[in-house]
Amino acid sequence: MSDVVIDIKNISKQYRLGTVGYGTLGKDLQRLWAKVFNKPDPNSTIGKRVEQISSQSDHILALNDISFNVHQGDRLGIIGKNGAGKTTLLKILSRISAPTQGMIKIRGRVASLIAVGAGFHGELTGRENIYLNGTILGLSKADVIKRFDEIVDFSGVEQFIDTPVKRYSSGMYIRLGFAVAAHLDPDILIVDEVLAVGDADFQKKAIGKMKNVSNEEGRTILFVSHNMGMITSLCNQAICLENGNIISSGKTSDVARIYSSGSKFSPFRVDFSNFRKKIGDDNAILLCASVKDLKGLEKGEIDIRTSFKISMTYKMNKNTDLIPIPNFHILDERGEYVFTTSPNKPNESFSGFGIYISECIIPGNLLNNGTYFVGLALTFLEKGINISFFEKNAISFSIIDPLEETLFELRNGYSGPIPGPIRPKLNWEITKLE
Repeated sequence: MSDVVIDIKNISKQYRLGTVGYGTLGKDLQRLWAKVFNKPDPNSTIGKRVEQISSQSDHILALNDISFNVHQGDRLGIIGKNGAGKTTLLKILSRISAPTQGMIKIRGRVASLIAVGAGFHGELTGRENIYLNGTILGLSKADVIKRFDEIVDFSGVEQFIDTPVKRYSSGMYIRLGFAVAAHLDPDILIVDEVLAVGDADFQKKAIGKMKNVSNEEGRTILFVSHNMGMITSLCNQAICLENGNIISSGKTSDVARIYSSGSKFSPFRVDFSNFRKKIGDDNAILLCASVKDLKGLEKGEIDIRTSFKISMTYKMNKNTDLIPIPNFHILDERGEYVFTTSPNKPNESFSGFGIYISECIIPGNLLNNGTYFVGLALTFLEKGINISFFEKNAISFSIIDPLEETLFELRNGYSGPIPGPIRPKLNWEITKLE
């Protein structure tokens, strides 16, 4: 049997802007009649080509002819800007909404958390809503009872479990909703960015739980978030949506680099000499740059434990009395500075005409797992600072944390996301005082 649990083929979703019905009583009655007798809506756009749908000014395509597969045990991250179609896709997979055209095959029981309070009845208590959700998922009362204490303990709302959930805060809603979805043994767990409502400690617990149910129980996870740290920490595969289209899919680190840079081309090696417009000035121009391992092999994924090199090649166009200073600017996936680096002792002998390679070794066990971007610059010391070139986000790389190997070597058994852009391995001393 194939291990594909979600098979999506040519899915499109169209919305009509500004109206609830079709605008005429006759068409609305036709739609109602078709719905009563379980027939296709005669006024829908199913069967039209995507170009025809998108050309109608009063319609919008939230999803545009997308196709992909999800395998059992995959943790798929779905990323993209607001309005890209992420939530629409999850609603279709959760059977909340139907696609305008295309086909979806899902194998297994699906639990979803895509809105604060989704699946809960406000007048029922937390206890009653747990049983209600278990029934919806097809579990017997005995199955829910067996998992009840674990759900309540994970959610942290034991004190309020017999209070109607309409009195819960949004954070309490999310804690209980996620606990129910994750502990009632769904084959596929779908989680939208509602986890952002929860506090940092609960987010760590939730990410750790999703990893455990995927790794140990073979459950499939679909996770939407704008937090690239959470995406790269949890997901082994990702897709990036833009205007309802999939613009990138594959390894999470590769897709995250494309999303964070805003470009389909953000590689770990760039040859700037082929660019139509030269990068630099009369003093110097940038030729190429890359990320390498210590053997000189260019690569975009670096094990968190290993050292690597950032390399930049540039050409000095003339002899000068000014001292050139190459420098690298390292930014994280949110575009925030991690650090800048330049030679400790600038050398006057490197100021003459010719081609130069400047390399900097970044030690292992320094950067946290995630995606990073490198700005390349060459400045000259004079009375002020003269910038010959500064190419922002010129190249990128990803730091990979192989959790199976580092869980106890570096993490002391903790499997959740570790905050911050750096994660240095430092020497500790612990002394027992008598």
